Amino acid sequence: MESPPERSRCGWAESAPEYVVYHDEEWGTPLHGDDALFERLCLEAFQSGLSWITILRKRPAFRAAFAGFAIDAVASFGDADEARLMADASIVRNRAKIAAAVRNARAVQQLPEGLSALLWSFAPTGPRPRPATLADVPATSEESVAMAKELKRRGFVFVGPTTAYALMQATGMVDDHVAGCFRAGAGG
Repeated sequence: MESPPERSRCGWAESAPEYVVYHDEEWGTPLHGDDALFERLCLEAFQSGLSWITILRKRPAFRAAFAGFAIDAVASFGDADEARLMADASIVRNRAKIAAAVRNARAVQQLPEGLSALLWSFAPTGPRPRPATLADVPATSEESVAMAKELKRRGFVFVGPTTAYALMQATGMVDDHVAGCFRAGAGG
């Protein structure tokens, strides 16, 4: 049987099999829902200073360790849970990032509009230029700076403009698939 022709992808997606699946099926696809976006917010924070492939490979373990990223469950975590997480070698064991996930879950509980509505309120409207190459993809945007500032104002931590922009890319708030990528313009 003949294999299907190769698809043209964003350059970063070709470096590992997990990246191919993530790029083709998930990255840049509009994602809604408070728990789903909370998971992504947490994982982007855990990724800070690390390679995304590390987080992607550990995502099933993160989901198990953090109760599927159910906001109310994570918000109820106490000292014993934080100690359990610090002892769990299957996730990234960073005390500040673990504490941030718990603190951020509690901050989400205080959002009258919910996390999904708040985050999506920062999605740019109108057409944006398609990046021609990876070098044209920004690390931050005016919207990600505003998102990070508002999240911090509401008590969130580990949510700088770069983390906010990565979240926006991953969840389809912006479409940064490069020109020529088969997913360009297909996300939302």
